[in-house]
Amino acid sequence: MTYTTIDYTVTDRVLTLTLNRPDRLNAFTVTMADELEHAFRRASADDLVGAIVVTGAGRAFCAGMDLATSGNVFGLDETQHPTLADMHDRLDDPAILRGVRDTGGRVVLSIYDCMKPVIGAINGAAVGIGATMTLPMDIRLAADGARIGFVFARRGIVPEACSSWFLPRLVGIPQALEWVYTGEPFDAAEGVRAGLLKAAVPPDQLLDEARRLAHKFIDNRSPVAAALARQMIYRNGALSHPIEAHRVDSLAMWHLSQHDGAEGVRAFLEKRTPQFTSKVSTDLPDFVAEWMKR
Repeated sequence: MTYTTIDYTVTDRVLTLTLNRPDRLNAFTVTMADELEHAFRRASADDLVGAIVVTGAGRAFCAGMDLATSGNVFGLDETQHPTLADMHDRLDDPAILRGVRDTGGRVVLSIYDCMKPVIGAINGAAVGIGATMTLPMDIRLAADGARIGFVFARRGIVPEACSSWFLPRLVGIPQALEWVYTGEPFDAAEGVRAGLLKAAVPPDQLLDEARRLAHKFIDNRSPVAAALARQMIYRNGALSHPIEAHRVDSLAMWHLSQHDGAEGVRAFLEKRTPQFTSKVSTDLPDFVAEWMKR
């Protein structure tokens, strides 16, 4: 795919994904959704990518859905008559996929499925989908002047992009509901206090800090162990009983103990830097594909 709304640049194993419509404050479109979904799935399978940093070109991160488009501004097909059963039985049917499913949700699910650490570098305004797309990212940093808003109440719509699943897990139900009910944007300092953001940093230091953090996650670390840990934290934390996590933990430990785990132990005993050789593209345990089915 040739990207027209995003930039995809890999440097020293860190992919910088830049929302690239600065003349429209990087407003979100169906094309951007398709390109972001493709980019995250591409990066997830690419062994040259160790971690991903997501930011925006110009003075905004993402100003939300581009409301100046013609027709249904959310890119949805108003001739459809979808039911909840359709969303279970026909989720990937082209008519539902392209005409009913929330475009931001498709992006967020591709981030959730990703096998690489993902860091949001929120360089400016992030509202609507510009805020919700960051929720499945592992760490969010923001520039000091950035403002974030879950502004759906002001537009007569509901939180999208799976944010009703992610946001309460990040900040708790009362805070999530307050932000959603009021629709009022808040500054980076409030985002840090609520636990949505790791830190607010000077704008000219934002990308450097995000990339520094990315290298802390990937340098001399097993990419397979990181991939499994990411998926285990997200998926196991939503299960009903710890025995379900135990099943997955056990299989993952059994697999890694014979591969990168064995190398990690040897390196520790020999007092040297480990040389991990497993690859996400070829060396994930066999159970992963079944475990990750939705």
